[in-house]
Amino acid sequence: MSAKSKNFYTILILGSLSALGPFSIDMYLPGFDAIAKDLHTTIPKVSLSLSGFFIGISAGQLLYGPLLDKFGRKKPLYFGLLIYILASLGCLAVTDINQLIVLRFVQAIGSCATAVASVAMVRDLFTIGESPKVFASLMLVIAVSPMLAPTAGGYLIAGLGWQYVFVFLAFMAVLMFLAAFFFLPESYVPDPAYSLKPAPILKSFRSVAIEPQFYTYALITSLAFSGLFAYVSASPMVFMNLYGISKTGYGWIFALLSVAFIGSSQVNSLILRWHNSKKIVTSALLAQAIFSLLFLLAATNHLLNIYSTVIFIALFLACLGLINPNAAALSLAPFSKNAGSASALLGALQMGLGALASVVVSFFPEKSTLAMPLIMTVASFLALFCLMAYQKRKSV
Repeated sequence: MSAKSKNFYTILILGSLSALGPFSIDMYLPGFDAIAKDLHTTIPKVSLSLSGFFIGISAGQLLYGPLLDKFGRKKPLYFGLLIYILASLGCLAVTDINQLIVLRFVQAIGSCATAVASVAMVRDLFTIGESPKVFASLMLVIAVSPMLAPTAGGYLIAGLGWQYVFVFLAFMAVLMFLAAFFFLPESYVPDPAYSLKPAPILKSFRSVAIEPQFYTYALITSLAFSGLFAYVSASPMVFMNLYGISKTGYGWIFALLSVAFIGSSQVNSLILRWHNSKKIVTSALLAQAIFSLLFLLAATNHLLNIYSTVIFIALFLACLGLINPNAAALSLAPFSKNAGSASALLGALQMGLGALASVVVSFFPEKSTLAMPLIMTVASFLALFCLMAYQKRKSV
């Protein structure tokens, strides 16, 4: 096999590993109504299984970094995939919503291994010149996943039932395990001297967390991102339960809205030719706060319909596509030595606030449209406040 072909298959496997998390989040969304009926619960309660997944991802971000340095890349990856497969199969046998919530948390802990290991292996296997292109390929797979997963999930659930989503995800993980076992090289020599004691790990995280530029822009991107999680958690309830959209129709709406996020994030690279990241974040965050407030005012005055709801969500996601890459880059910019810890802490904060947003969604009635716009508005204005406070302190 030529070096070029080998690189292609390596990137394909790493991209598939990166896509497992997004598929796990989005593929079962069209089944919320069916899950609620089968488990004799409500759709807001079902959304807590999504919160459990977000919490698991948040915790897993901090867990696998040290394990990958201590034991190499492949052993923690195998461990995570096995956990994921067992938890996915366990979801087939649940009899109440609490069991599903717990298993989704465990499933997320397993899926984190694929995301963290794939990023680490790109750094190991490719040169500095090659890495940006490889990361771009991985990001494209991750970005396309929200377009494919709910649509595919909608047809799978409509044809066979929501349980088959977890059969598909388990099968997907088995294929990844086999591909990693046979075709991925061990890219990092395990370091027996690496300490897994809490004190040095916490010390490294603390040195990152006290940097003002980090915690300002990490909070900005995480708060803005929490609006995305509010949308993901509330959208099955709003579109299928309130507006009466079918499972397959919901999948297509979700795919369409993903284009707004993906498109703006791609346009961002063009805008960067004329404006720096700080200016883009400030402008996009201000626009996001205005759009969110208008969305909230429309919801409180009962002026929303399916079309206006889609437009407001698309505007919010388009702003997020500009805020997220720039704020994330600015938060990590001060670090060279602790870049891994900073990245893990940023991911944990994003998923932690996302989990909180999805929990808040569960407190709203099934027929309410308020959850999404309220969380989006509060999150956007809090992020704007963080930015203004940081800019004021810098100017003093």
